[in-house]
Amino acid sequence: MKSYYRFTAVVVWITAVIFIGANFNMRNAGQNRQGHMYRVEASRLAKEIQKNGYENIDLSGYAWIRHVERCTDIQSAAPGALRQFFEGTGSDYMIRLIQGTFYRFDYTVYTTDAYRHMTVVTNLSLAAMSLTIVCVLWYIRQKIVKPFEAMKDMPYELSKGRLTVSLPENKNRFFGRFVWGMDLLRENMEQQKKREIKLQRAQKTLVLSVSHDIKTPLSAIKLYAKVISRHLYEKEEQLCGIAENIQAKADEIGGFVTQMIRASGEDFLNIEVSKEGFYLSQLVKKTTVYYEDKLRLLHTEFFVGNYVDCMLKGDFDRSVEVLQNIMENAVKYGDGRRIAIEFLEEEDCVLVTIKNSGNSLPDTELLHIFDSFWRGSNTRDSAGSGLGLYICRSLMQRMDGDIFARVQGNDMCITAVFRK
Repeated sequence: MKSYYRFTAVVVWITAVIFIGANFNMRNAGQNRQGHMYRVEASRLAKEIQKNGYENIDLSGYAWIRHVERCTDIQSAAPGALRQFFEGTGSDYMIRLIQGTFYRFDYTVYTTDAYRHMTVVTNLSLAAMSLTIVCVLWYIRQKIVKPFEAMKDMPYELSKGRLTVSLPENKNRFFGRFVWGMDLLRENMEQQKKREIKLQRAQKTLVLSVSHDIKTPLSAIKLYAKVISRHLYEKEEQLCGIAENIQAKADEIGGFVTQMIRASGEDFLNIEVSKEGFYLSQLVKKTTVYYEDKLRLLHTEFFVGNYVDCMLKGDFDRSVEVLQNIMENAVKYGDGRRIAIEFLEEEDCVLVTIKNSGNSLPDTELLHIFDSFWRGSNTRDSAGSGLGLYICRSLMQRMDGDIFARVQGNDMCITAVFRK
């Protein structure tokens, strides 16, 4: 806010300088114009005296010349009168010699009504401009700077995990959608945190429960092992019974282990998608607008194929997320020469294929690229979690679509299947 106040002070200062400078220049221009006009009128009046005589002049048609006086005989005139004639009484005047006779032209340097009118109009215009600037600055402060000042700490609060404080409702046309998006982000992060805590609690509960359940059959197996080691049972029938009991307890433990494996292998993503629908052109535009500039900076050839626009089934934002994940993989693991987006229609589906040159993934690993936390042998020098394509598959399946990968020559092709 202090920076804005400094900016406002600079603008006001510049406006004041313009105001003063305009008046100063206008005054100088007026004086120059006056000097030109009284000389013009004096020349015109001299021609009139030369033509019609001194007695017949009429000053009513002259705006700048106030009085004309002539000196008839310099030689016989008294010194005081000559001094009065040539030096004047302090008024502005000029001396002209017309047909051997000196004439004194008294003129005014005061502005005329037209000039005063122009001065008033100019100052009113400058005042209106200054008032407009002040109003605009006030509007910017109230509608942009002040609301932004109120929510400038929100990203910091979110980064620290303080998710309970919501942004105040704001119908501001400039920040309304931003405030709504930030509040939605806060709510999503808060829900994600609750889901994470719930998942961790469930996992711990499962581990504790299974650990407790395993103790009983494990204790029984240990007991049977002691019995056998001490030769307490010598009959074959008894030993066979012990072996069967050990097998049953081992199967019971195996069941608990299977339960843990199944629980750890379940989908840990809790992603909500809508199936309202969107146009293919929206998806293409949203994806290509960002990557056209990015790939241009990377000197990567980017090609977008032709397609027929149609309505697709699914969540628009999630679909954009899918294509962006695939594009990021193409940028990260390709050779940087060429990336293309191609389109194909099959029955009631649209296939969107992102193809990048420079495939370095072995064919034997192609089947695993959609597994969670799996990273290929070509990702050693690149940071990642191994969840990008796994999330893409989960999102596409939730939208009744599909995703698959194939190698075409030296190109890696990943295709997202959207239903019409």
